[in-house]
Amino acid sequence: MRIYTRDEYNLRKAEIIRDIIRGAVFIYPTDTIYGIGCNALDRDAVQRIRDIKNNQDRPFSVMVPSKGWIFQNCDITEKEHEYLDRLPGHYTIILNLKNKKSVARNVFMEDDTLGLRMPDHWCLEMTRLAKVPIITTSANITGDDFMTSLENLSSEVKNKIDFMIDAGEVAGRPSTLINLTGEQMSIIER
Repeated sequence: MRIYTRDEYNLRKAEIIRDIIRGAVFIYPTDTIYGIGCNALDRDAVQRIRDIKNNQDRPFSVMVPSKGWIFQNCDITEKEHEYLDRLPGHYTIILNLKNKKSVARNVFMEDDTLGLRMPDHWCLEMTRLAKVPIITTSANITGDDFMTSLENLSSEVKNKIDFMIDAGEVAGRPSTLINLTGEQMSIIER
């Protein structure tokens, strides 16, 4: 596994983005905690994350390059517009997916809904440069504590990823979930 600092990421950005597009599985800092990600269009890379996290049945969220991507690929009604105005931010907004080819099928599983993130953080640049959605889920085995620094990265996870971008301690909490898919909107602080 390669470890890049933020400065190294800036210097090797083109190479790193190329690796992401080609299916690399990697850990990166966000505005909340460290995430584990890959190109969300790459079914095999998504499955690698499922195997690493020991999560075969719960949907993953994706970091998307723009609000335009959301409008193009999700069902948006008037009520959703208000919540999309909160982006970028530390939210995961769950919407009904209208373009089921916008991510690999094993991202959203049986539900046809998708959790979307646009962090108010430099990591958003990765998905904008790659021009693909990127899986964004906590960098831990499902049920374990989430990762806030390289020091608390599980060796089980570390040994199965291609690279990591280390930005030091990230003092956050997982994003707030805003589910806009049912009759009643729900907000879940995590």
